[in-house]
Amino acid sequence: MLHLHTSAVRRALAIAGLALPLAVPAAPPAPTGVYLDEMTSPELRDRIAAGTTTALVPIGGTEQSGPHIVLGKHNVRAHVLAGRIAAQLGDAVVAPVVAYVPEGAITPPAAHMRFAGTISIPDGAFEALLESTAKSLCQHGIRDVFFLGDHGGYQANEAKAVARVNRSSGGCRAHALGAYYDAATTTFNADLKQRGFADAEIGTHAGLADTALSLAVDPALVRPAQVAPGARGGVRAGVHGDPTRATPDLGRIGVERIVEASVAAIRAAREPNPNSSHRK
Repeated sequence: MLHLHTSAVRRALAIAGLALPLAVPAAPPAPTGVYLDEMTSPELRDRIAAGTTTALVPIGGTEQSGPHIVLGKHNVRAHVLAGRIAAQLGDAVVAPVVAYVPEGAITPPAAHMRFAGTISIPDGAFEALLESTAKSLCQHGIRDVFFLGDHGGYQANEAKAVARVNRSSGGCRAHALGAYYDAATTTFNADLKQRGFADAEIGTHAGLADTALSLAVDPALVRPAQVAPGARGGVRAGVHGDPTRATPDLGRIGVERIVEASVAAIRAAREPNPNSSHRK
């Protein structure tokens, strides 16, 4: 059988007046070398000794996002975006993603729990998990732990866990990185409005913004054939907004906003307090 290089096939089809469909460009791979669970214990120990004393804890969630976005979208996004943020910082590592979060009442089911696949845990269990995660990292020499929440429902829980850590951490500090979520929502939504999209289309869950951001991080998170049915189903299908016009290019605007805002906020938060002995 004759095998032709893809570019040669495209040239031949162009001459014949035909064209191959363009593939959706894949998102750049997540940076390597920043994920804690890909390191050995001595490798992490040596990095901390060399000055890598910031840890990012990406927080996702397992919940429905209409018929067109996979249940683990928050987990994938938080993992990838935290990796890019750590790579830009140059002195941070990324802890494993927290995938189990509060999603509402289980019995009787409420909110996202009304849809198959959503997993919910109690607020107290979630806060204790974050607190223990931060304290574990502090025990090994990490000096600043940042919680990066990809979901709006548990932002207040992050703040409670942070307060508990900072009351008893002995110099290690925890931070709820509000800039991450603000950039993913308020700032990104404002960018979309400037491009002519309305609030009703941008949406708050599984709409244009949510879908575009997922496409930009990993196109495999979205089922293209189910986007239109999701838009038609609306709230009954778990969709708040209209994802029909979502594209990876729109989502990349949000990705850049999140990474840029998070890096700036982390650097600012690590500035030493003149009234404290904490080092940067």
